[in-house]
Amino acid sequence: MDIIVTGLLLGGTYALMAMGLQLQYGVARIMNLANGEVLIAAAFGTFWFFAATRFSPLWALLFVVPLAFVVNGAVYRVLLLPLVRRARNQGQLEVDSILATFGLSFIAVGLLQATVGGEYLSYSYLAEPVVIFGERYGLNRIVAFVGAVVLCAMLYLWLHRTRTGLALRAVAVSPSSASLVSINVARASALAFAMGGAVTAAGGTLLSMFLTFDASLGVIFTLKALVIVIMGGVSDIRGAIVASFILGFAETAVASLVDPGLTLAAAYMLFIIVLLVRPEGLFGRRS
Repeated sequence: MDIIVTGLLLGGTYALMAMGLQLQYGVARIMNLANGEVLIAAAFGTFWFFAATRFSPLWALLFVVPLAFVVNGAVYRVLLLPLVRRARNQGQLEVDSILATFGLSFIAVGLLQATVGGEYLSYSYLAEPVVIFGERYGLNRIVAFVGAVVLCAMLYLWLHRTRTGLALRAVAVSPSSASLVSINVARASALAFAMGGAVTAAGGTLLSMFLTFDASLGVIFTLKALVIVIMGGVSDIRGAIVASFILGFAETAVASLVDPGLTLAAAYMLFIIVLLVRPEGLFGRRS
């Protein structure tokens, strides 16, 4: 039972972390390798907010999420939109965007280290234990899980119950076909990239409540989000959610039953198996 509960808590936070990249890659076709740095920057922003005000870190969402939306929108228009316009095909766009965002991640890490230094930071909020099925779990982890579930549900409903969400899903399936029905593909892609950054920042705020982090930790979250998105299927947000929980259960089971040092290896082994059996992802469409 401990594996199930811990896997659920871990999978919920993974889902929120990966859904931002899923929007950016699935809709805007940008493989954003600086996605993890957005999460860590949000964690630092939440830390400073809590240290300065002593208010609940959840209030930081009111500031962190809009700021991440604006910054990511600006990055798309200034840095990535020229790459989109000059790309002759999807392959060239993916290569160019990977190189550009790879460099952007190093810039972000450098700026963070220059601002906060290289030390690890954390803060104590709702750190008291809660007993579930006879086992103790941190209340901050449970709150982060509930927040992740609420935000994921809101994003899913927005994508499936609004005209804007419908437009984004149409672009994710086929940008060329979406343009034929008067959908502004460039605008939809810019919105998806900005929304992806905002969702990732929300994940950083929630994770900061129980995570010890430093400026260089973003690459770990980028790699895990990348595994989840590709494993779930890049064009369907349900795949990111399901793959997040699969990864959460797998890492928890390996850490509990085998060796905690093998959790990352187990994650990539699961990723390789999915690629071999179903290369388009769990919810991807066969070409």
